[in-house]
Amino acid sequence: MDFPSQEFQDPDHQPFHFGSNAVGCISCTTFNTLAPIYKRLNNKRRESEFRELWFHRNERILDRLLHLKSSIICLQEFWVGNEELVGMYEKRLGDAGYVTYKLARTNNRGDVNPESSKERKYIERKSERKENLMENEKKGLLTAVNKNQFRVLNSREFLFHDISDRVALLLHVELFDCFSQNQSVDIKKEALIVNTHLIFPHDSSYCFLRSQQVYMILQYIQSYFDEHQLPSLPIILCGDWNGSKKGHVYKFLRSQGFVSSYDIAHSYMDIDDDSDKWISHRNHRGNVCGVDFIWLLNPYKHRKPLKESFMEALLGNITNLLHKASTGSVDPLHFFKMDGNYITYSQFCQALAKLHLCGSSHNGLSNEDIKDLWEYLDTDRSGVIDLLQYTTARNLHPSSLLKEEDEKNGEKLEEMFHSSTSTLTMIGFKVKNATFFPPEVGKGIWPEYYSLSDHAHLTVEFSLVEINRNEEFLFHSM
Repeated sequence: MDFPSQEFQDPDHQPFHFGSNAVGCISCTTFNTLAPIYKRLNNKRRESEFRELWFHRNERILDRLLHLKSSIICLQEFWVGNEELVGMYEKRLGDAGYVTYKLARTNNRGDVNPESSKERKYIERKSERKENLMENEKKGLLTAVNKNQFRVLNSREFLFHDISDRVALLLHVELFDCFSQNQSVDIKKEALIVNTHLIFPHDSSYCFLRSQQVYMILQYIQSYFDEHQLPSLPIILCGDWNGSKKGHVYKFLRSQGFVSSYDIAHSYMDIDDDSDKWISHRNHRGNVCGVDFIWLLNPYKHRKPLKESFMEALLGNITNLLHKASTGSVDPLHFFKMDGNYITYSQFCQALAKLHLCGSSHNGLSNEDIKDLWEYLDTDRSGVIDLLQYTTARNLHPSSLLKEEDEKNGEKLEEMFHSSTSTLTMIGFKVKNATFFPPEVGKGIWPEYYSLSDHAHLTVEFSLVEINRNEEFLFHSM
């Protein structure tokens, strides 16, 4: 059962009103540009084999991006290995006032399914014709920020080194003083921008890998905070998540306090009726779904213990597999050979093996994941899990806990602020507007005329808000 989100009662979702000192807005665009090696042509060849095709399409993409004039641009499936294309983007974006950062996936990886013979044959066929194929076909990320609005304080590359060799790119930025004038207090005008692209769910087992990738991203971000001894800063997390609002990656990020900017702008909630309101991708199988997100986490937001959120995500994926594997009215718990109403660790591992989630599977659970999950379920440390414990745990929905946790977090924030002697005031972001292009995808329709990519691009406009510790966390427009 899904529960209505508590986010819509929070300050960053109230109607926006410009104050007398409201001068600051920034915008962010995320776009999976569809790398030419993945764009299939009618003759079953790839766009990457025809320079005039990929060059013209990417010129049109740049035209669109420059027309938008977004403060932040995050691109996925960017053809890092093609010097001509990279040079075109760097030149035109640079001339328009952007500073760019790019990051290739490790091991010269494209995005082929490692278990797809068809994809492997394509690579092998091209390798025979071109020895340096893999170097030239490198894909990855590009992040660009307007240097008239931001100063880049630091950048960090996150390398997952997993089966899909995914990466994430972090920029630590400072907003220039022009965003706020005549202020009597010192305001920390910094934020983190993260760009990433999760693996495509080739089958249900890849849901675990995607959850693990999100876990790594959030661990990397936390490590960055710890390493640089940073206060809580707003985080804008962009990319192609290869999963919709119905998935456990979405619920994972929600339980960590992140909000989907597009859903906030359009007052969509975490309920089934709102899960298919919009789409952003038509994949190679012809399926449409909403997978492109700009997530926002403001400094005041509660962040549940990260490992707890990760365990919830894994448990949710296991529960989904149990339901799929069961037939008719058979209870999914029949996969567990129980001693009465109890499940032992051995029986738990046997059930996971039956679901092909452990052992030799590189898309399933590691031995460490299984042990951590068992400890999460065995709350009384009895060495067995009773049926009530498991049923209760698998039915938890992160959104159902947000109100209670936010109240606890408010108490912690109040204690932290009142114990602090610093006069530091932080900025946050309020979602002002969010739009997709082409606009039809916002209504759940994929238009046949659209040819820039197999993804729509999402642009979100944020207003800047001041988090004032002396006024009960009231938010003031800057």
